[in-house]
Amino acid sequence: MAATNAQDALSALKDRSLFIEEAYINGKWDKKAKTFDVFEPSTATVLGKVANCEVQDFHDAIAAADVAQRDFEENTTAAQRGAILRKWNDLILANLDDLGTILSLENGKTIAEAKGEVTYAASFIAWFAEEATRSYGYTIPSSTPHTNVYTTKEAVGVCGIITPWNFPAAMITRKVAPAIAAGCSVVIKPPSETPYSALALAKLGELAGIPAGLVNVLPTRDRQAATELATHPTVRKISFTGSTGVGKMLAKLAAGTLKKVSLELGGNAPFIVFDDADLDLVIEGVMISKFRCSGQTCVCANRLLVQKGIAPEFNRRLVEAVSKLKMGFGLDSATTQGPLVNKSAVDKVNQHIEDAVSKGAKIEFGGKNDENQKGFFAIPTVLSGVTPQMLVANDETFGPLAPIFEFETEEDALKLANDTEFGLAGYFFSRNVGRCLRVARKLQVGMVGVNTGKISAAEAPFGGVKESGYGREGSLFGIEEYQVIKSVTVGNLNK
Repeated sequence: MAATNAQDALSALKDRSLFIEEAYINGKWDKKAKTFDVFEPSTATVLGKVANCEVQDFHDAIAAADVAQRDFEENTTAAQRGAILRKWNDLILANLDDLGTILSLENGKTIAEAKGEVTYAASFIAWFAEEATRSYGYTIPSSTPHTNVYTTKEAVGVCGIITPWNFPAAMITRKVAPAIAAGCSVVIKPPSETPYSALALAKLGELAGIPAGLVNVLPTRDRQAATELATHPTVRKISFTGSTGVGKMLAKLAAGTLKKVSLELGGNAPFIVFDDADLDLVIEGVMISKFRCSGQTCVCANRLLVQKGIAPEFNRRLVEAVSKLKMGFGLDSATTQGPLVNKSAVDKVNQHIEDAVSKGAKIEFGGKNDENQKGFFAIPTVLSGVTPQMLVANDETFGPLAPIFEFETEEDALKLANDTEFGLAGYFFSRNVGRCLRVARKLQVGMVGVNTGKISAAEAPFGGVKESGYGREGSLFGIEEYQVIKSVTVGNLNK
């Protein structure tokens, strides 16, 4: 029988030691005098109290990471690093149930989605276990006689990792796995809303043989402490996933020591439905893209752009599908929509609905949420008659709100889709092969889904353009973010 509350769920964990509230610094679990509350979002009650690290803790972790990184890169082969990662992957999958429960409790997403995320998180570790041995250098023909030129790829050094709350497991492994594969060490600042998954993953990494100091996890609500990762000269790389505003701030701070930086920031993804689309695929795609994690993903469809001829039928089918969603506690197997992460997230959804309705939009399903309700729930909502003048057209909602815009021509759709400073993901549905190739090329985004709402996988490059950031995660390119190229010229070979 499934647990009906957080404390019962924690008591039912197979390995209670995976629910950790200490910081992890230099291979030691450190219980801090200062803590902060973490909330279970379906009831808005305290789930636990986690160590609140300070500036000195970050200095200690960075120093430990520096020593560990130098030793790790020098004394392990790529094959050995891959073996450690494979063992870590195996331990994560062996503890799938517990990790899924912990993730669901702190984030609110359904247990099915939570377990899916844990499996997804493990896939990055498995992927980069193999990529560790595939970081090839080049031999380059020299323009000088009796000279050889070749390149090697080396670890960038200590990496600062800052992750978001919406994917508290996958965003850790998508960054840490390639770092370890490259021979780097990491200091992780997990999100204060969802720190437990990061700590549990670190525990399993320790059991897998990751050396002390190579992975450090420092929960904190101290902004000054967290910014040490962007300013400390020993940290040579920052990887951040989060809002565009914070990303810009970190990039400016990192410029002070010319750190390598990769940023995966905000999105405003268009979801285009052409009148020749297969509507069964469209509805399946929009439900995945828009309502996964209750709409709290950076690649969520934020704007549904529907060609006028097909709009009435699309609206009808979407309302029918959305009406079947069931809000509730994430560990309840009947739940399909968990809560949002906090009250501010619910307030933003309400604000977008109120603004759109005040400017002429129509509520097809759902509507404004009860401010006195228990927990941080937002009703899945469909709006029609949405225009570019409304907040939802330009501001990422990050909630279960589906706004429908109508367009006449392909050119109109592309103009609407690209009329944003963001460029993370975009989706469109059409059975016209020529149109598929044209639109995929013309969408100003880093990732495109054609006739599918699912675009994220370990093998697929993940990242955006414009103000959605730079750098790529996952894929064969992901390990390059944690490496530098060294050129070696050997002369006078005839002497």
